[in-house]
Parts: sequence; structure tokens; C-alpha cells
Amino acid sequence: MRRAVLLPLALLLAILAGCGGEPAAPREAAQAPALQANFEPEGEKADPAPAALPEGRYLLAHLKRPALLRLTPGGRTAARLARRTEFGSRTVLRVVERRDGWLRVLATQRPNGKTGWIPEASAELRATDFALHVDRSARRLALHRDGRVVRRMTVAIGRPGTPTPTGRFAVTDRLRPSRADSPYGCCAIALTGHQTKLVPGWPGGDRLAIHGTPQTETIGKAASLGCMRAHRRDLEYLLARLPLGTPVFIRA
Repeated sequence: MRRAVLLPLALLLAILAGCGGEPAAPREAAQAPALQANFEPEGEKADPAPAALPEGRYLLAHLKRPALLRLTPGGRTAARLARRTEFGSRTVLRVVERRDGWLRVLATQRPNGKTGWIPEASAELRATDFALHVDRSARRLALHRDGRVVRRMTVAIGRPGTPTPTGRFAVTDRLRPSRADSPYGCCAIALTGHQTKLVPGWPGGDRLAIHGTPQTETIGKAASLGCMRAHRRDLEYLLARLPLGTPVFIRA
């Protein structure tokens, strides 16, 4: 298994946002701990993709080489995809449609609710029966496997002024902090989604995540800048099981 890659702090702050409590001042933000990628656990990798997927299973595309993300099959280029994410994880994309040698995928390079297309030849297809379903109103997250709930957990969500976006997303990275006093708690699960309403003066980026917190009393409340906060025991359970590319569905 490849070793985790320790991220430069500036890169971390430029990517993850909507994940803390009150927005940090630039000086405070500069002292926040970096995260490192936690690569796919042995024994829980996505399975080779079958010819047809039954209900409760989802198609994943593991990039074999860099690829152009296009707005339509063979159409205008939206972005260039590398084999590894900004955090150093392997790029694994959730496939939502397969058509004539093209794959329609969820990617961080597209806005919430939008997708892009990559050539099927650029990826190795696999499948997973895991999915995360988040109910904002109940402040609950449910892990599904093969269409059945296997674990439920309470989460904090975004405040009314900085709500957690709804829609379909996917897991891009599993991350661990390099310091024990991290504001992300034990770990973070980065998603393809973007926070849509950042507070003025926030120095970071706009990526969504499910992560831990030292402020465990906020779990179950509308308390964040958009990310979801969970207890360590629940996050460790997810990190041990979820393959990259796992679909995430967030509803109001």
C-alpha cells in the first residue's frame, strides 16, 4: 500500500472549507494542521464491475491515466483530471451514466449538480455496494450496503446562513490530520461537493467534507460552515469500509 502523503498547509487551506466553527482569522488559519491521505484499506476495495449492476450497487471509474473532463461526450473540455487528487489519493470517480464509450461522472471540477464526461478507455471500472445518505432535517447520516442500512449516526450540519448543500456527491479522499489537536478531529472524508455560501473573510477553499471535531457538543446541531461533523467512532467505522468514489446523497 502506498504511504500517505503529507500535504503542504497552504494547499489544505485552499481546498477544504465550510469545515470549522467560527471562521478563523488568516493568522489562525495559517497555524491549522495539515492532513494526509489515508489510502484504500486492504480487504475493502471496490469490486470489479459486473456487466450489469443490480439495485444497490454503483459504478466507479479508477483513472488509469490523465483524462479530459468534457461537458458532453467528445465536447468542450471542462477540466483536466490527474491520476491523483489534490490530497494525493488515487482519482476515483462515481459514474452516473455509461454511453457509447463515455462515462458521465461526478467530479470536484464541476459545480454542485453538474457532471462531466470522460472516455471509458481512460478508466478501470469497479463497483461498490456502499452509499451514504444524509438527512439534513434529522441531522442523521446512514451508511447503506446493498440497499440496506448498516449503521446510523448523528451529524452536525451547516448553519442556516451557511447550509450544507443538497444533491448527489461522492467520496474523493479519506484524510487524517498530522496533529492531535486538529480542528478536523481524527479524520475527514472529502467530497466532490462545494459549499455555496462562504462567510466573508474566510481564507480557505469551498470543498465539503464529513469530519471530526473537538467540539463534540455541536454534533446533532446546525453548527458548521457547511460540512458535516461526526463522532470519531463513526468516522473510523466509515474510513475502514468506504472505497473512494462512494456515492453520497444529501437531502433537505
